[in-house]
Amino acid sequence: MRNRLRQSTPSRLACVLATVLLTLLAGCVMGPKYHAPTGPAPAAANYKESTVNFQDTQGWKVASPQDAKLRGNWWEIFNDAELNALEEEVNVNNQNIKEYLENLMVARAEIREARAQYWPTVTANPSFQRSRASANLTNQANNTGGASGQSTTAGQESSLWSFPIDVSWIPDLWGKIRNEVRQAQYAAQVSAADLENERLTEQASLAEYYFEIRGQDALQQILDETVAADQKAYEVTKSAYDTGVGDYISVVEAQTTLEAAQSLAINVKVARAQYEHAIAVLVGKVASDFSIPVRPVLTDPPPIPVGMPTELLQRRPDVAAAERTLAEANATIGIGYGAFFPSLTLSASGGVESSTFKNWFTWPSRFWAIGPSVSQTIFNGGLYRAELNQYTATYNADLASYRQTVLVAFQQVEDNLAAVRLYSQQIERQQAAVQHAQEFLNLEMERYQTGIDPYVDVVTAQTTLLADQQTLATLHVEEMTSAVSLIEALGGGWDRSQMPTPSQLTQKPPQSDYSLEK
Repeated sequence: MRNRLRQSTPSRLACVLATVLLTLLAGCVMGPKYHAPTGPAPAAANYKESTVNFQDTQGWKVASPQDAKLRGNWWEIFNDAELNALEEEVNVNNQNIKEYLENLMVARAEIREARAQYWPTVTANPSFQRSRASANLTNQANNTGGASGQSTTAGQESSLWSFPIDVSWIPDLWGKIRNEVRQAQYAAQVSAADLENERLTEQASLAEYYFEIRGQDALQQILDETVAADQKAYEVTKSAYDTGVGDYISVVEAQTTLEAAQSLAINVKVARAQYEHAIAVLVGKVASDFSIPVRPVLTDPPPIPVGMPTELLQRRPDVAAAERTLAEANATIGIGYGAFFPSLTLSASGGVESSTFKNWFTWPSRFWAIGPSVSQTIFNGGLYRAELNQYTATYNADLASYRQTVLVAFQQVEDNLAAVRLYSQQIERQQAAVQHAQEFLNLEMERYQTGIDPYVDVVTAQTTLLADQQTLATLHVEEMTSAVSLIEALGGGWDRSQMPTPSQLTQKPPQSDYSLEK
């Protein structure tokens, strides 16, 4: 009994040491530790185009600092019920958003695929085989000098019932699998940020097209009123000519002005139709079955809370996607380091086999085999080193891409801040120009009717007024679309806290989320 204890104690100690060693090795994760990039970081406390000096000027101003940041449904800041309804349809029916959502579901499934490597692989291969040996085996045995009456398998029939089970496991000694899981998790976060960026892009496009349509409706109203005024002027000049008071050249000039205005009135409908069709696609409807009522309304954009420059990196989904792409590239470098180390495979097999079915699962029918194996590449022509260099260069490229994304983000905010502010000031001047052009036309019409000026001076005044009115309507549209672009540049109502964590993305979604759509 003591001998048995002495013999078993070292073997148990060896098992314990091996277990501890494997546990320690399992804690190793190769590759550089990831640190979020620090630059380029904003140094200014406020955006350049929203400083106090600019706020003191006339025109549009940013929201006061105490106003809340944009949250959730950012388009509601424009107080337009029709726009709100269309935006809700975009969130539900836009096919580009659905595509990015499914890409996120793919990325989440890939996390679980990577995590599956943590566990052993168990396979079963039950089989049945019926065989018969060749009858010529007896003659071959006699020809080789076999003894008379020697038993052979010639002509014998046999059956084999087999039920083997194989177990194979590759422990994650160097963190290769953990890096693959992290890579998949970071890639899923990139997909989640891409989804929010696409959602914001589609929402902003809809708002811009909507305000473009309202601008086209306003232009249509201006041109329709111009056509009516030109029609009346033509009738007056023609009547004067018919009675012998006016001259024929005035009739031709009035008719030319009328026809030009009619042509412009028709041309405006082309752009409106195209914007309407574009909105139909955004809300997931067939353009042939979709229409937006005519409503010639030109409004000024509301004050928009822009926040602090230091907050922008947390509010832009494209910046978040670029940063998560960098983390994914860092995990890929860890995978590259893991390729340099040996791979340990623990495998075992066992089962039952018998020549008769009734003895298939009896104890004597059992068989088993167990044993580890180690695999290490000795030479592959520098493949692993080249791959590691590739992964490192990819990381550096992603870092440059991240920094460029940050620079572009600040550029877009400053661009649109300047655009909205300056458009608002230009609108004030243009409104004065329209008023004076209307006075100019009224005066010229009076001078023409009293015979002081020729009708060509009236045509000049009409052309000036129409051009100024068109410019004013266009500026209103530019101001509103720039306001939308500013909100988009600020990230809409999103911030980084809404990005799902790796653990949330790892959770298995309901199976209904992966059902085939018809």
